Amino acid sequence: MMEYRVDDLARRAGVSVRNVRVYQDRGLLPPPRKEGRTGWYSESHLARLELISRMLDRGYTFATISELLIAAQSGLRIEDVLTTDDIDDTARRQRESTHLSREDITRRFARGITDGELDRGVALGVLAESSDGYRVDQPDLLDAATLLHDAGTSVGRILDETEAVQKDLDDVAARFVSLITDKFVGEGKDPFDTDALTVGQLATLIDRLRPLTHRVVGALFREAMEHRITLTMEEIVAQFSAAGGTASEGGALSQTGEA
Repeated sequence: MMEYRVDDLARRAGVSVRNVRVYQDRGLLPPPRKEGRTGWYSESHLARLELISRMLDRGYTFATISELLIAAQSGLRIEDVLTTDDIDDTARRQRESTHLSREDITRRFARGITDGELDRGVALGVLAESSDGYRVDQPDLLDAATLLHDAGTSVGRILDETEAVQKDLDDVAARFVSLITDKFVGEGKDPFDTDALTVGQLATLIDRLRPLTHRVVGALFREAMEHRITLTMEEIVAQFSAAGGTASEGGALSQTGEA
């Protein structure tokens, strides 16, 4: 996947570097991947910039663009935005940024978090450096990490799993997108030879697919999570019984597994 510095990204998208900064500040464009002091932008950033430009050309305001992007990323439909005074609180909370100082993070992770782990969190996109510390664009990620840490999981392990999940989800996204792109860009065909009408049809289908995949993947993951929890609890019960656990204790664990 191609990556760009901010100057290259702006040039490819046909916008100014200043506009890139403005879109980021307004929450329309996700922060880049940081490597040292250099921010690296991906193809998805380029696609987002091009989408923002098209919407601005059509007369959409920043506020409207933000709401539509929130809706798409949260699995909502355009109708959900147009027929309500406000987007669902949960969806909005997923997009609200939380600003934390180094001391705030230290208090959250009382068992300890190193500067190296913070840098890794920035590299993974979980955190973004700001003038007063760090910005968290997905507070739910921070809440989940805090819960796991309080339960005894090390920050390093949490970061390892976060990185692994990101890679897995990138593969899932590629699978869904390929279901459409393979239809238009066959094997051995140069995508740059695709005509404008086909490109428009492709973009329309992907835009329609995006919110649906959010709901599909969410539903499949909920089922997989319930199945995995049940299997894990059954394994724990079996190991406990094999180790000589009492019948009453085993029964209590079995009930927990079933729940």
